[in-house]
Amino acid sequence: MQNDKKEIFESVAQRLKIEGFNVVNRDETRPWGGFFVIDEAQAQQFADTYFDGLNVEDLKIGGKLSPKILIVAPNTRLSWQYHHRRAEIWQVVTGTVGIKTSETDEEGEVKKYNPKDQIKLQQGERHRLIGLDDWGVVAEIWQHTDASNPSDESDIVRVQDDFGR
Repeated sequence: MQNDKKEIFESVAQRLKIEGFNVVNRDETRPWGGFFVIDEAQAQQFADTYFDGLNVEDLKIGGKLSPKILIVAPNTRLSWQYHHRRAEIWQVVTGTVGIKTSETDEEGEVKKYNPKDQIKLQQGERHRLIGLDDWGVVAEIWQHTDASNPSDESDIVRVQDDFGR
C-alpha cells in the first residue's frame, strides 16, 4: 500500500502542476492518506476546475476560502469530526468514497459518493470521510466563517478517531 500511496500522491501532484496550481502545503503523513493545500489566490481557478465553475464570491462567508485536495486510502476513515470556524464543500474527483454526516455525535449512515458528486457540510455538522475499495481523491473548499479568526488544522473537534488522536 505504501507504493500505491506514493504513486497516487505523485499523480495528483502532476495533475495539479499541469492545471497550474501552486501547492503551498503537502502532507503524506496522515494515517488515512493526506492532502495538498492550494494557494488561496487560486480559489476561483480551483472552483472552475473542480466544482464546475462555482462562483467563489457566492461561497465566501467570512471572506476567506481555502482549497485543498484530500487523498483517502482504501478501507480507512478520517475522524468523526466537526469544526467551529468553517463550513466545507467536497466534490469527489476520482474513486468512490463513503461519507457520514449527522447533526449530533451519533454517526449517520454511510452514503456512497462517486466522481462529480458534491456535498456541502455546515459549520458544526459532524462528518467523516471514508475510503472504500480504492483510493479516493476529493476536492475540498473551506468556507471560513470568522474572518478575524480563520479556521486551520487545529479547528477539528474529534468525536471519534480510529487512530487515537
